[in-house]
Amino acid sequence: MPAPAPSGCWLSRLALSNFRCYEAAELQLDHRPVVLAGANGAGKTNLLEAISFLAPGRGLRAARLSEIDRRPPGETDGTESPLGPGWSVAARVMTPEGPRDLGTGREAGAAQSEASGELRERRAIKIDGAYRRGQQALGEVVRMVWLTPRMDGLFRDGPSGRRRFLDRLVTGFDAGHSGRLAAYEQAMRQRARLLRTGAQDADWLAALEDTMARHGVAVEAARRGFVGQLSRACGQSDGPFPRARLELDGEVNARLAEGPALEAEDEMRVRLAASRRQDAETGGAAVGPHRSDLKVTEVASARPAAQGSTGEQKALLLSIVLSHARLLAAERAAPPLVLLDEVAAHLDPERRRALFDEVLALGAQAWLTGTEEALFADLGAAAQVFAVTGGRLTPRGG
Repeated sequence: MPAPAPSGCWLSRLALSNFRCYEAAELQLDHRPVVLAGANGAGKTNLLEAISFLAPGRGLRAARLSEIDRRPPGETDGTESPLGPGWSVAARVMTPEGPRDLGTGREAGAAQSEASGELRERRAIKIDGAYRRGQQALGEVVRMVWLTPRMDGLFRDGPSGRRRFLDRLVTGFDAGHSGRLAAYEQAMRQRARLLRTGAQDADWLAALEDTMARHGVAVEAARRGFVGQLSRACGQSDGPFPRARLELDGEVNARLAEGPALEAEDEMRVRLAASRRQDAETGGAAVGPHRSDLKVTEVASARPAAQGSTGEQKALLLSIVLSHARLLAAERAAPPLVLLDEVAAHLDPERRRALFDEVLALGAQAWLTGTEEALFADLGAAAQVFAVTGGRLTPRGG
């Protein structure tokens, strides 16, 4: 396969410190897809996880920050004290606007919460040498999507995983989505805590419910618009991967289909105020985007994704990820970083070649992992290959 021309967003340098099995590691890279080959447990997924922290969120494992700290050989995997030294990830990102330097990691030490007395972890964000508050700034530089074996049950399991998956995709198009979602969830937690204590501060509750309504409707509106776009893109795809139809299911989404967003906000405020007694008992909120779900159907059979085999579900999920990358490449003139953990081994030769062709056609710097380097032979010189052994990275083929 020919090597792709430089396009979009890609990493030219990646450096890790104190990150899981990596005491220190550094890669110098070009724009081509990256293959990480090595035995299970060698550190391939750890490297992808490190890259995932260059985007907003909790990374592809959704781990606590202190769980990521490297531990000396022989030490147990119990949670390390958040007062120890923190891990860090740094990268130079080549973008259409020019190179950008990103850094993130767990700050050494911890802050004590005045409300609970618990130690709270802090994550530092640095962009072009300057510290930034909030993770939203990362999403303005890097757009990313990933697929890992942990997501194999996405269609069978509960809706929370599908919401997280959808919100990552939405954030790729709208970096502010993660900030609105965080503001909504924080207000919801504060309201639940207030209701649990039995405090009758009506003004405070009303203020929190106003925040939930404003941010909650904005979150659902962004999801609604994006799902429509992505579903159309999935329906237009061809080749050996199945086509998917996506729908957003939830009360707030249904209300947005009937009228303006301001009316949906007003209704949500009324519903939240009316459900305070019930929510005090359940610890949740009766209405909001946290109760929505992503429904996926395979187009050819009109069968819900959850009813397909494990292989069919994985192929459908990969089809969605590739459609999202194509959509980003078309609308943002830059494909996202694509992290594909142990995907190639589960594809037949035809679909594996189709995946490689798709990645190269996009011009994306996809990161692919596998236990056997031979799985990626069809990529030839179009990819840069690294052998991963015990937290060490060795370039292959010069």
